[in-house]
Amino acid sequence: MTDAAAIARTRDPAALYRWLYLTFVAAFVALPLIATVLGGFKSLGELRTNPFGLPSHWEWENYAGILLSHRYWQMLWNSFAISTLTTGITVVIASMAAFVFAHLRFFGSRMLLNYFTMGLLFPAATAILPLFIKVRDLGLLDTYFGVVLPQVAFALAMSILLFRRFFRDLPSELLEAALVDGCSYPRFFRFVTLPLSRPILATVGTITFVHSWNAYLLPLVMLNSDAMYPWPLGIMVYQGEFTADWHLILAFITLTILPTFLLFVLAQKHIVAGLTAGAVKG
Repeated sequence: MTDAAAIARTRDPAALYRWLYLTFVAAFVALPLIATVLGGFKSLGELRTNPFGLPSHWEWENYAGILLSHRYWQMLWNSFAISTLTTGITVVIASMAAFVFAHLRFFGSRMLLNYFTMGLLFPAATAILPLFIKVRDLGLLDTYFGVVLPQVAFALAMSILLFRRFFRDLPSELLEAALVDGCSYPRFFRFVTLPLSRPILATVGTITFVHSWNAYLLPLVMLNSDAMYPWPLGIMVYQGEFTADWHLILAFITLTILPTFLLFVLAQKHIVAGLTAGAVKG
């Protein structure tokens, strides 16, 4: 019976179409990444004549020159510091706010939640001028927090929604039993909710970290000195007024997206669990 079912599945056209579709999507995503990695091993002339094929001569100096430069590690540290601060502050504030919206009812709670979710409607570019003026007035220009605080503000909306949905799907009996035993809301949040929320913590943390890691506009506006630049602004080093060293740019991009790629691989199981939690009832 099992063998017959397996044979039926292999002959199912829907399974074949699904496999073909997933293969196409995987190739669509992987081919540009592979071309970027291989492009960093080519010379500029070969990259122009052979952008997608294997290098005829592997230029290891492209990667070695970047890895051995102090500027690369300085920009990587700036990106890591900004992204880590953004992720930490966002996760702390969003988780506490979502817990309140999920379990407490008070006057104006619905309106306040709607106010937070309105942040999904406006990208950071629409508010870049007032953000710059406010950061300047606070004296945070050319500092980490001049970039971190606006990123946190624009990351809160999605983070609160994800946390709130996950918290609402936790068994309500846990909260009722804790309240009967005299446990306060803060202690329940600290000792019960957070230990059960590792999937959504990993999901929100990874999404926020990657968005902050790849941010370009806010650091460009808020940072003035080269010593504070994160890696997206470091690409400008290889771009001149009339030409660009595209082989070095591709090598630089490969080295700087590697940390986020490893982060996705390590947290993949938790990310999928956090995004799919509550999607199926029963």
